[in-house]
Amino acid sequence: MATKSSIEWTESTWNPITGCTKISPGCGNCYAERMALRLQAMGQPNYVNGFKPAIHNHALEIPLKWKKPQNIFVNSMSDLFHEDVPMEFILKVFEVMKKAHWHRFQILTKRASRLEELSDQLTWTPNIWMGVSVESQKYIDRVDKLRNTGAEVKFLSLEPLLTPIQLMNLCNIDWVILGGESGPGARPMDPDWVLDIRDQCLKANVPFFFKQWGGVNKKKAGRLLENRIWDQMPTPQETDKVLIPA
Repeated sequence: MATKSSIEWTESTWNPITGCTKISPGCGNCYAERMALRLQAMGQPNYVNGFKPAIHNHALEIPLKWKKPQNIFVNSMSDLFHEDVPMEFILKVFEVMKKAHWHRFQILTKRASRLEELSDQLTWTPNIWMGVSVESQKYIDRVDKLRNTGAEVKFLSLEPLLTPIQLMNLCNIDWVILGGESGPGARPMDPDWVLDIRDQCLKANVPFFFKQWGGVNKKKAGRLLENRIWDQMPTPQETDKVLIPA
């Protein structure tokens, strides 16, 4: 349940949970759902139920076996804060992330209300980066809910960006990722939306990462913005400098 990743802003993925349900327009063309159904058809045991949420206890300790420090996207095929995931299991995931202190774990959720509700019960070590997905102005309240958590590094994933997002409050936000939708049925993204958000990040001195223009052929569309690659990331803190197990 862990694998090297082609996602531009991470290095590996770890999926102790798979499957999800759609809750907002950004979920419309979910890549994880397409992949899960493909893996189900191939007979992959973790996807016997397709894209229905499933917990995989056997995958919990995988990051502890990875000795090389890396950025790990947690539950790229699910949402850790999905309502079907018991609090006990969320606590187990956090305990593994705490133990595997030489990695940086990147978590994304659209379920910002549950994240905010549970935050005080979670141990937020410096290597746990918490983010929310915001696809349009309508869901900007997810940012405030993220801001209310105890995560030391907080980030936004504006992907797929479906509308302009204006006058964001980036106070206490450490990183912004932005990308267009890719794959079958990809919805278009206006370049002016991208430039406006990039400029908001520059003004607020928040690292900006432009992931992709998207489209049906995302490789052809590329990720150049005004003739350069924007791949800024949060500056590692001194607390990230930890001993790696032998």
